[in-house]
Amino acid sequence: MPLVTVTMLRGKDSKFKTSVLAAVHDALVSSGVPETDRFHRILELSEDDFRFDPSYPDLTTPRDGDFILIEVLLAVERSVKVKRKIVADIIDSLERDPGLDTERVMIYFKETQWENWAFGGGRFLHV
Repeated sequence: MPLVTVTMLRGKDSKFKTSVLAAVHDALVSSGVPETDRFHRILELSEDDFRFDPSYPDLTTPRDGDFILIEVLLAVERSVKVKRKIVADIIDSLERDPGLDTERVMIYFKETQWENWAFGGGRFLHV
């Protein structure tokens, strides 16, 4: 059960947000996540609250107001090969729609054990 958090500067429209979340979800589904396993949130922050370096580590174009940070919390079972495919699928999608310069997209994975997920009603499905 991945939990997706996308952080961006305040002011993006609903179409942009939908495109970003769809790119992430489609990539996760392609890697084996069930279609209905959708738990996403968007954090919109002001420029005072979302600060980032424009070029670290060696970007070809600087980050600007279109920069998005995608965090994917998931169970520890996925290989590096699977994570690379998820990243490639997200990047390909975002380049097409909404047409982002993908140098402005940062993605990271955080892993946790299955015993850390209570899905509802206090139930642990995979323990």
